[in-house]
Amino acid sequence: MDLFTSPLFERLKDAEHVLIAGAGGGFDVFSGLPLFFRLRELGKKVSLANLSFTRLEMVEGRLLAPGLMEVDGQTPGPVHYFPEGLLSRWFQDRGEHVPIYCFVRTGVAPLRAAYEALREKLGFDTVVLVDGGTDILMRGDEVGLGTPEEDITSLAVVDSLPLRDKLVVCLGFGVDFHHGVCHAHFLESVAALSKQGAYLGVTALLPPMPEVALYREAVEYVCERMPRAPSIVSLSVVTAIEGEYGNVHRTVRTEGSKLWINPLMSMYWAFDLTALARRCLYLEQLRDTQTSWEVSERIEAFRNTHSPIRPWVDIPV
Repeated sequence: MDLFTSPLFERLKDAEHVLIAGAGGGFDVFSGLPLFFRLRELGKKVSLANLSFTRLEMVEGRLLAPGLMEVDGQTPGPVHYFPEGLLSRWFQDRGEHVPIYCFVRTGVAPLRAAYEALREKLGFDTVVLVDGGTDILMRGDEVGLGTPEEDITSLAVVDSLPLRDKLVVCLGFGVDFHHGVCHAHFLESVAALSKQGAYLGVTALLPPMPEVALYREAVEYVCERMPRAPSIVSLSVVTAIEGEYGNVHRTVRTEGSKLWINPLMSMYWAFDLTALARRCLYLEQLRDTQTSWEVSERIEAFRNTHSPIRPWVDIPV
């Protein structure tokens, strides 16, 4: 490895089919779009999936297995919230057919079955789990975990799959502050993973990059068509890419709050998924969960019994 080497792309060099999957629901799959476009340019086969917050019972997509639905640009769905369908429609408007595979928000056991069904259908050999934000790195004893239920469910599932390689990529340093995440604890986790050789560095998303331009276009296209629920995370990242800094707002959803748009927000942070999963203190307790409610209950039970919970620490700079 040298300064001309990207550890992330070195890990992906021998992949034949990469599944880029949103870990935490919502717009998380959008965070993987720059990587999606770059891998396609490199000749890789790439598919997109997302743990969905969409009410899939209202979507007329193709049900592939329990808890797994394929949608595309022609798929009817809820008017006010359907980011996966709108993303596929954006591709369609560009003359491309790119389906999005939607996982129902559920427990680890049924989500693993849905991932297995998708692997049987597509034949992917590598998964990149993408997180809009950085709270997937919280191991469980921090003062704030953010919104761990979906992230750690996805992490537990992908960790259990027999694959050539498994990676985690985060985008949006700082956006989890409003969910109580202490970013000193995030950086501490990065350091711990680095000590294990599991930290794969950062990659800046810059405006001149064609992959970044397409990502910005997709985010703006979908958010304009979802005015009641645009993505705070995605719009914050786009704003950071554009060079804004500080308390800059792109949606009325953030009015009344103070944002910290910053250059670190527009960087990919990449990690080995297996090492990250091993650091989570409660992941094994989720393996047999059947519902998202059960996941929440077990995380709460862990928090109520684990001691000590590490207090907030300001970044000393």
